[in-house]
Amino acid sequence: MAVKMRLKRMGKKKVPFYRVVVADSRYPRDGRNIDEIGIYDPNQEPAFVKIDADAAKKWLANGAQPTETVAKLLKNAGIEK
Repeated sequence: MAVKMRLKRMGKKKVPFYRVVVADSRYPRDGRNIDEIGIYDPNQEPAFVKIDADAAKKWLANGAQPTETVAKLLKNAGIEK
């Protein structure tokens, strides 16, 4: 089972915000998830990012692979592998 850290799209049409979630790679983008570890809202100025550092580090240590966008968000939040 490949576990990924990725974004789950929420919000209304043309006004999205995202949840940073840990999910099985076989699940659909907005489908079932294992754990929710943060929020990303690109509509605010500056973009709002809130990530639970402890949960993110735990999942990275357990082998979860972040997508490119989530990896950038983690790096900006100061969370490294």
